[in-house]
Formats: sequence, structure tokens, C-alpha cells
Amino acid sequence: MNAALAVIAAFLAFALFVGLRARRGRTMSLEQWAVGGRGFGTLLVFLLMAGEAFSTFTFLGASGWAYSKGPPAFYILAYGALAYLLGYWMLPAAWRHATKHNCVSFSDFFATAYRSRALGVVVSLVAVLGMSALLIIQLRGLGIIVSEASYGTIPPAVAIWCGAIAMVVYITVSGIHGSASIAIYKDILILVIAIFLGIYLPLHYFGGFGEMFDRIEAARPGFLQMPTSGLTLSWYNSTILLTSLGYYLYPYVFTSVYAAKTESAVRKNTILMPLYQMVIAFMFFVGFAAILQVPGLTGADSDLALLRIVKQTFSPWFVGVIGGVGVLTALVPGSMILLNASTLIAKNIYRDGFAPQASEATVGKLAKRVLPVFGLVAVFFVLRGGATFVALALFASSLLTQLFPSFVASLLPRPFGNKYGAFAGIGAGALVLLAAVGFDVTLRMLPGASDTVASINMGLVALAVNAVTFVTVSMLTRSRNVDGSSVDSDAEAGLLRKV
Repeated sequence: MNAALAVIAAFLAFALFVGLRARRGRTMSLEQWAVGGRGFGTLLVFLLMAGEAFSTFTFLGASGWAYSKGPPAFYILAYGALAYLLGYWMLPAAWRHATKHNCVSFSDFFATAYRSRALGVVVSLVAVLGMSALLIIQLRGLGIIVSEASYGTIPPAVAIWCGAIAMVVYITVSGIHGSASIAIYKDILILVIAIFLGIYLPLHYFGGFGEMFDRIEAARPGFLQMPTSGLTLSWYNSTILLTSLGYYLYPYVFTSVYAAKTESAVRKNTILMPLYQMVIAFMFFVGFAAILQVPGLTGADSDLALLRIVKQTFSPWFVGVIGGVGVLTALVPGSMILLNASTLIAKNIYRDGFAPQASEATVGKLAKRVLPVFGLVAVFFVLRGGATFVALALFASSLLTQLFPSFVASLLPRPFGNKYGAFAGIGAGALVLLAAVGFDVTLRMLPGASDTVASINMGLVALAVNAVTFVTVSMLTRSRNVDGSSVDSDAEAGLLRKV
């Protein structure tokens, strides 16, 4: 066993120990298991949400995009800051609603806000498909990290099985407490590692940041400028806007809000989160440093830029530390995805769709039984391929942003919209996304469309169609509601007024 492998194994064992130990002294009701009994303070909410935000996609993808695409990669840094600004106003209102109505799943919010279990079922189906793709990404990233950091000693398949089993075990036992406990160590370690690598590598290989960028520009003229086609400034701005609007509509991020003890803890979290976003900037520096030191990585291999330059620079034991931290970046968001997916299936799809009389205890037991099955399905598609499934799931993941109009409308000081508008808006947005993804429909097809117009992210176009449809259908169908609105009394009082 080489030194790197021993260190990685120690990280995994430690994470499993911490995750299991987090159950101590707690009786795991569904509320305690899924949302921590709504008792997390500001710091723990911050660490949990930061742990979800910094995943294997960010660990590998931020440096990989800087390596292969240059300036367009900075959208990863930009959208989070805008999302946190929106979250300062939206999330306390969502917390109040979730607390009053005892929401424990992502879809509970929509089902109660619009008084429609059917809407909750539809949202759950979309969310489960979207999270399937995200879990597959986490597991694939974990396999790559362990295989590379162990110098090929551990095949990706073995690493994926070990990581998936660890997640299933500690989440089944400890629920959200397991993820939160691991996030404490993971966030401290990733902060130290990212800052160290982002500063050390440019200084070690180039003598400074300015010299690094000068040499990149000399070797690849124009690379450090925004492209004039494809990933243009128009794409950059529209993608930042789209991604920031949908940032909190990933179920495993949204439900972290439920775990907060107070709405003040939620608001303080949005103030602190931009500081954590800065960690990503250091990952960009790693990717830029790798351009001239490990040239030739193309396509998906560009995501290996961080690991390749680390292996070239440091001794195996330190490579193992970085690989171990990479494993933690998969375990925290991956386990939260498992937790949320199993809760959605048991509570919103099974109970709301087929067995409305099922008790909370029954739902909790079913969620724990569904969890390993969901994990097994994800592992199967990671190992066996399933490109069609992944394409469908990625489409569903993009579809989650289409929930934004109905989400925001339920929080307005004078709430607007109903379940009919929500159904119609989500459906209209889905059709536009399907046309864009399945049939390659873009704004370039418009007569005389400039590059500026043609580069706009089609997801933003789908969101605009969604919003118009939501407003129109809601206005046409308001008379169908007994009280003229499908939102609850909390919303009628104006949730956002209380911020």
C-alpha cells in the first residue's frame, strides 16, 4: 500500500466514524433525521450549505474550466455571490413557512404553499431525476479523485462502491447530522488546501501571479480574453443570472434552510457565504498554473488538471491528503442528495401520491429503506454508462430552476399565482428546455440574430416563457379558487414583509 492510498483510506474511515457518531443522544424521528430537529445554529448551517456548494464538481471543475476555457470559468465564482444576495430576502421567508407547516422535504414547501399535493408529487419527480444526475456526478468525481490520487492503485469502480456504501451507512444511522458533522472537518480542510495550492503553485512554478499570466498569454495569445463566439460575454451574463436564480432550488440546498434554529441563523448564513465563495478563486489559480505545467489535457481530461499538477509537484503522502479532502467533497453533498431523494420518494411520492394516511413513522422507515436502493441505482448507472438516463436527469436538473417563478410568487408581500399557473409555467419552461436540449433549438435560429443574442443561455429563455405562462394562467384561473388565491394565510400576510 503506497502512502497516498493509506492517507485516503484514513480519511474515508474517519468520515464514516464521524458520520456514525453524530447520532449520539438523539432519537431519530423523521424531522430529526431529515432536518436535524430544526436546531442548527448559524455556524452549522453555514458549514452544511458551504459543504454542499463545494462538491467534486467544484473541486475538479473549477480548476478544469480555468485550464481549458479561461475567463468563462469565472461564472462559477460570480453566480454564488448574486444568489446569496437574493437568499438574504428569500430564505428567511421560506424558513418561516417551512417551520409553521412542518416541512421536511423540498416538495413540502410547494405542496403547502399552493395547497396541492399533486403539485408536490410533480415537483418531487423532477427533483428526484435532477438529484440522480447530481449524485452520479459526485460518484464519478469521487472515483476519479481516488484513482488519480492513489496513483491508479484503486480503480474508480472500487472507490465508487466504497464511497456509496459509506454514505448510505452513516446517513441511514445519523441522517442530516452525519453530513453536518463531516462538513465541519471538510470545510476547514478544503479552505486550507485551496488557499495553499492557489498561492503555492503559481509562486513555485512562475515566481508570481503576474508572471504566470504573462507566460500563459505568450504561449496562448488571446486565451485570457472572453471568446467572441460560443461562451461569449452574453452567455456569461445570462448563465450567471440563470444559475443564481436557481441556486437555492436544488433540494439538498433548499432543505438545509429547514434545519436552522432561527430565521436569523438563515440570514446570517447568506451574509457569510460570499466569503466561502472566494475559495473557488484559488482553485482557478491552480487550473491556470497547470496550463503550462501539465499541457495536453483535452475534453473531460481537463478536469484532471488539479490532480495531475499536484502529483507532479508533491510527495505521495501529501497527494493522499488532497485526495482525502477530495473524497470529503463528494461525501457531504452526495449524502445530502441521498437523504433528500429518499425523503421525497417516501413522503411526497409514496404518501401524498398513494397512501395519504401513512404516518410519519411509516414514512421515516420507508425513507431509510429507499435510501440504499436509490444509491444502488446511481452506482449502477455510473458503472454501466446509461448516457440516455444521464441526459434525461441533467435536463431535469436544469428544470429545477423553472420552479423559481412559483417559488418567488408565494413569498411576495401581496402573493400572486395558483397551482394552475405553477403547473402551466413549469410545463412551458420544460418544453422550451426539451426543444433546446433534444432538438438543439437556439436563438441563433432567429432571422438576423447576432452573436450576442445567439449566445444567451436557453435556460434563461425557458425561464422567461415560464414566468409569462405562470402569470397569464394564474390570472385566468384565479376565480377557480375559493379565496382567490392558492397560497396559505402566512403568504397572504406577506412573508417578505417580515424580513
